[in-house]
Amino acid sequence: MKWDWQVFLQDTGGGQTYLEWLMSAWGWTLSVALCALVVALLVGSLMGILRTVPNKWLVLLGNSWTELFRNIPLLVQIFLWYHVIPSIFLALRGVPSFMLVVFALGFFTSARIAEQVKAGIQTLPKGQRYAGLAVGLTLPQTYRYVLLPMAFRIVIPPLTSESMNIIKNSSVAFAVSIAELTMFAMQAQEETSRGIEIYLAVTGLYFISAFAINRIALFIENRVQVPGMIGGGK
Repeated sequence: MKWDWQVFLQDTGGGQTYLEWLMSAWGWTLSVALCALVVALLVGSLMGILRTVPNKWLVLLGNSWTELFRNIPLLVQIFLWYHVIPSIFLALRGVPSFMLVVFALGFFTSARIAEQVKAGIQTLPKGQRYAGLAVGLTLPQTYRYVLLPMAFRIVIPPLTSESMNIIKNSSVAFAVSIAELTMFAMQAQEETSRGIEIYLAVTGLYFISAFAINRIALFIENRVQVPGMIGGGK
């Protein structure tokens, strides 16, 4: 079958070409992924820290959060946020589906980031915590000034993988009618019958997005790596 890339110049019937629709869908994919990544980093870092503090209730909270969100399939969580949670918490009924997807994807990824932050903190010698406390720092100050700056440098490589995964996982947003790349691909293929061209273009944009995040994270890693630690000394 002959490929026809001019399909992207055709009018969709809605006042735009398929190329313009494709770029809009890419924008939605990046928006969902980047907003969810911010949520995941903030919440995941907090839960990872709580799992390492000397307080059994905070540890229980961090562990419960991690186990809850990493053991429920992402697509199920999307549907829970879209169909179930607004029925229980009525204030969420007016929240756009975009935000519900961001919360679902962000919380799902936060459980994985919590594991990595916990591992990064536990990788550090225990003497660093004791030294911080011994010089008069409070426990929060010890985390802020001593432990976390080192721990986050150590976990940049796994955080890079999660950042790339969140781009790919954003494809589940099509299930609640977010007009991102996967939804574009399915609808455009049905309208044009040019599945090869459509899916190759979408695949390329997913690759470009993930590859760009990988390069950015590698640049950051090379700038902040700690010689002698995991991943350092390259």
